[in-house]
Amino acid sequence: MTRILITAAGSYGDVAPYTGLGVRLREAGYDVALATHDSFAPLTEAAGLRFRGLPADAAASGRAEGGKELMRTASAFVRGLGGGLADAAVRGADLLVVSTTTAPLAWQLAEAMGIPALGAYLQPVHPTRELPPVVGGTRSLGGFGNKALGRFSLRMVDRVYAEAARDLRARLGLPEEALSAVRARQERAGWPVLHGFSPAVVPRPADWRAGLYVVGNWWPHHDPGQALPRELDDFLEAGPPPVFIGFGSMAAGDGERLSGIAVAALRAAGLRGVLQAGRAGLAASGDDVLTVGEVPHALLFPRMSAVVHHAGAGTTAAALRAGVPAVPVPVAADQPFWAARLAALGAATAPLPFKDLTAPRLAEALRRATSEDTYARAADGLARRLATEDGAGHVLKAVERLL
Repeated sequence: MTRILITAAGSYGDVAPYTGLGVRLREAGYDVALATHDSFAPLTEAAGLRFRGLPADAAASGRAEGGKELMRTASAFVRGLGGGLADAAVRGADLLVVSTTTAPLAWQLAEAMGIPALGAYLQPVHPTRELPPVVGGTRSLGGFGNKALGRFSLRMVDRVYAEAARDLRARLGLPEEALSAVRARQERAGWPVLHGFSPAVVPRPADWRAGLYVVGNWWPHHDPGQALPRELDDFLEAGPPPVFIGFGSMAAGDGERLSGIAVAALRAAGLRGVLQAGRAGLAASGDDVLTVGEVPHALLFPRMSAVVHHAGAGTTAAALRAGVPAVPVPVAADQPFWAARLAALGAATAPLPFKDLTAPRLAEALRRATSEDTYARAADGLARRLATEDGAGHVLKAVERLL
């Protein structure tokens, strides 16, 4: 049986979509393993995939909101990642399916093992005249500026990964070669990269090279028979659709402050709320507020009136799939990019930067998101479009072509 190794690293939203992709490949007859962090072993095994462990996820190292702090956190995370990927690959694979965060290291593995690699990205990271880079601001600098900044962003990525890639090549017995040269060789060869977001959300740039595709989302796996916890279901049935508020893996240590802001904003807007604890540790209780742990967004979001979230790629897609308006509160990395896309599409209010979040500002955004039907109409239209797409099916076809 052909063995496929999927590699994905980062926070929950960086990993969970690959469980659904892995299930689709397994159902097509492949032996599928997912190499990711130990904290996601239960998630992987619940999907019926083989698990291969990687070092701790980036979010576990603490809060990094931007600039030098973000670079330091990323570099420390990547240094441990290369060895973990090598340990995962030594157990065998005939094809690598790699995420945005693992690709710069996975190229070295594919070269050493003599097997193909397929990119399965959740972010549009290739430089283009049409979009500013996903990390580096949301304001367009014009065609020349966007592409130049996109190339600069990739050079910064290569700086973060350079030491880990050099060590990995040495461990694998490969000749010394700069990561930038490896990247250039991959691009000249036109290695295939499929992007797991809807072209209705980010259309494929016309100036991308051949081999780069935008195919639609692949979704986190959950048991078809799974239901919401009884307490949560009872709360939802007890009144009008509430607002979801959660920050995923962001904002560790800010739980008390964020909980106070969330409850004050909900009550000022006259709305009920479901708070997801997440890494921040949100917590509140009362007749109008309920705190929950990890719950499949596919089950919860369709029953919300709006979703307040950090605008990570996974949560952004889940809210769009549910067809509910969003209030994005971006923290770092690619989150401002997705927040800006949601607002531009009319499916969300203007982003509220995390550092500027206050109860009055959140309350006003919630009033608009839940009372102005333009947001709901835009979100519903996008949900209908997403429902027609089959991102995982496109990845399966690409796998079949490569093999």
